[in-house]
Amino acid sequence: MSFEILFKRYFGVVVAFCVAVAAYLQAAGISYLLSAALAPDSPPALPALPPVPDVVLTKFTAGPIIDRNPFDSITGPLHEKPEEKKAEEEEKKVLEVTDPLSVAACAGVQVFIVTESTDPLWSFAAIQGPGETGPSLRRVGDTVGPGKVAYIGYNPRTLHPTVWIEGDTLCQSSMFGDPEPPPPPPTAAAPAEPAPAPEGEAGRGVDPELKSKIKRISETELEVDRSAVDKILENQAELMKSARIVPEQKDGKVVGIRLFGVRPDTLLGQLGLANGDRLESINGFDMGSPEKALEAYARLRTAESLTVKVNRRGKPTTINIKIN
Repeated sequence: MSFEILFKRYFGVVVAFCVAVAAYLQAAGISYLLSAALAPDSPPALPALPPVPDVVLTKFTAGPIIDRNPFDSITGPLHEKPEEKKAEEEEKKVLEVTDPLSVAACAGVQVFIVTESTDPLWSFAAIQGPGETGPSLRRVGDTVGPGKVAYIGYNPRTLHPTVWIEGDTLCQSSMFGDPEPPPPPPTAAAPAEPAPAPEGEAGRGVDPELKSKIKRISETELEVDRSAVDKILENQAELMKSARIVPEQKDGKVVGIRLFGVRPDTLLGQLGLANGDRLESINGFDMGSPEKALEAYARLRTAESLTVKVNRRGKPTTINIKIN
């Protein structure tokens, strides 16, 4: 079948299709023209946006927790209290002392004996405070009048054993007075023949009168007159000068006092002790405890006998002293 025959047969359909296409194009063009004519000159203004608030960064602190202290209702708020602040300020006050070795002497305080040890707790001093009738043994922390013992030791400036007492101010009290001035240089005159020293006064020897009141029965037994004990306690400096004491520890515990420098002609030597002895107890009072040592000392005046236990060259030895 030829094209002409098909065209003639469907001529109406072709015409209708062309009319439809033309009508669509015409309608689209008219719509565009109308919309262009009727459109506003400018688009409508958009509504203004609300202002954006400034961003504020909040810094969190521990203030609310400190104010409430929810972890401990008994303690309450953790803010520093005025009384605590005042106490801290008082603790921070430092004594205005430029040189402890040159502080003023303590008024009304007299030192009779100073026994210094490498352990401050074992340093003792016989001190007579203001208003006291006699000396008593004290150590660091004990009260002397209105103050407390701050340190017991040797003052290299005065060359004396010294006790420092801390109260409103720091002061010191030496065992001896000022050292004597050096002797004048020798003159050209012929030196006189030196007089012999009195018997019994040779250096560190024991006073003959005191020595006569100590009777040795055996190596470990002695008899001592009561008056000799009183004299020893009154003149304890002589006793302490005859030896150097050092606390001895074993397994971290003080087991006694080691004595050094004890010679037979010294007072401790006359009382049966020897160089290197470890003093362990006196009348049952353990010398490893400072409190017990002070208690033993306090009972010496009234004791009728002394049982002194020492360790001599590794062997336990007991010295019995009868006081008549």
